[in-house]
Amino acid sequence: MISAGLVVVLLVLVSGAGFWLQLQLQPVDPADIRIRQLVIAKGEALGVTANKLAAQGLIKQPQVFRYYVQLKKLDRQIQAGSYQLSANMTVDQIALALTEGTEDLWITLPEGWRNEEIAEYLAQQALPAFDQTEFLQLVASSEGKLFPDTYLIPKASSAQQIVSLLTKTYQQKVTIGLADQFAQSSLSPEEVLTLASIVQREGQGFADMQHVAGILFNRLDLGMTMQADATLQYLRGKDQAEKWWGAPSPVLKSSTSPYNTYLYPGLPPGPIANPGLDAIKAVLDPLPTDDLFYIHTPSGEVYFAKRLEEHNANVQQYLR
Repeated sequence: MISAGLVVVLLVLVSGAGFWLQLQLQPVDPADIRIRQLVIAKGEALGVTANKLAAQGLIKQPQVFRYYVQLKKLDRQIQAGSYQLSANMTVDQIALALTEGTEDLWITLPEGWRNEEIAEYLAQQALPAFDQTEFLQLVASSEGKLFPDTYLIPKASSAQQIVSLLTKTYQQKVTIGLADQFAQSSLSPEEVLTLASIVQREGQGFADMQHVAGILFNRLDLGMTMQADATLQYLRGKDQAEKWWGAPSPVLKSSTSPYNTYLYPGLPPGPIANPGLDAIKAVLDPLPTDDLFYIHTPSGEVYFAKRLEEHNANVQQYLR
């Protein structure tokens, strides 16, 4: 039988725990009105968010925050984005703020998109100030320099602001970030970018892109045409199925466009898409190879060949 004394002790402990918990739910500093920015990434675990809040002095105990959010069933309602919070907010106020959404928006631009694809994608997002026509006018000479990445941008962003962000990121990660590698290349920066855009569309994965880059360098050195289907797709634009990168029609191989790499040797006039870092690095550090040909099957396998006879055999075996 539990003694009266033990009951009292237990009540005191429970009461003390409840009092401690209530303290942890209160503001870290009721007098601190400074604004701190918290960014929650897509798919971020609740524990990571709690640790970020604690690290910025916005909550007292990350474990208590997690417990409270799960108790209130708010854990699945927290949204990725950028939030402005302060240390004078309670845990309840912070948790609710994280479920209400933000004035920011996550956008993801994949490697290998052309400018028109980016414009179409942005026009479909919740960006009321974005003008697709203005965007295309602003990037008319920037093919290849709109850096593909995931960005957190204000929903009020204009076309000009988005272009500035994408080109600034390109400058930081490519122009500055790879400056030493560019200096060692036999190609000019614009030529590197042009070839990288082709490699991005023709290769699959970094090792494959390095191999494709090595082959294209070989063909350029020998004065051969590159015969890259991606350049035909670029000059065609959308196909009848409204796809940007569908299989090119054989008739395009007779086109007199300078982007027809089946007809003209050397590089086309400029980039055909916006390559990612791996494609650019593959061109800056291509695989030394004697191969001159390659094919990719619809299921993703790649076959290389040194001689035309081997290449034709690969085509017959894997693409017919």
